[in-house]
Amino acid sequence: MRSIEMVQPTFANQKTIVTNFSTMYIYNVTINIEESVHDEWLGWMQEIHIPDMLATGKFSQAKICKVLVEEENGGITYAVQYTTGSKEILQQYYEEDAARLRQDGLARFKDKFVAFRTELEIISEH
Repeated sequence: MRSIEMVQPTFANQKTIVTNFSTMYIYNVTINIEESVHDEWLGWMQEIHIPDMLATGKFSQAKICKVLVEEENGGITYAVQYTTGSKEILQQYYEEDAARLRQDGLARFKDKFVAFRTELEIISEH
């Protein structure tokens, strides 16, 4: 019987860094957009919608992430993540801005997308 020795790789400057921060939240919008309007939608998101979302002052940053799993029904799926400092600020967004900001997308891309929204709490960053 052969013996195998397990060796853990070591790096001279290897460190584990845990960022200390106050609780942050992500407002995540997952969207599946039809390929026929994909390029127009992506341009609108990057040039108009996300800047409008950030202009509310309720989000500190936004990310667009492409979902790499292909959907059975076709289309291209993205997760758009907006970072905010509290659930209260997110609630203010719902009450003061959400309807107006969603309306433009509905008017431009009606029946060309499906979306669902989730709220995430950031526990830690490493």
